[in-house]
Amino acid sequence: MNCSTVKYSDHAVIQMFKRNIDTFDIEIVLKEGEIIKEYPDDKPFPSLLMLGCVKGRAIHLVVAVEKITAVCIIITTYIPDPEIWRNDFKTKK
Repeated sequence: MNCSTVKYSDHAVIQMFKRNIDTFDIEIVLKEGEIIKEYPDDKPFPSLLMLGCVKGRAIHLVVAVEKITAVCIIITTYIPDPEIWRNDFKTKK
């Protein structure tokens, strides 16, 4: 995903701290990750659920994208729970 700028919601920063996910991890998921779900009706901007593998672990990232300026706003990020997600971390059980 090509972002002109990456911004972080307060919630995302708190979750990153709790889950030991840093900005480098976020950048890798944005650049190399796969979009696994789209939320076109989210407000104020459409958002996406992305999956990436960084440092040997799967990371989910919810990002809103302001289409005109290409600003990416990180809403939240987390390590997908294998109790909830299938082995590919793309679909829920």
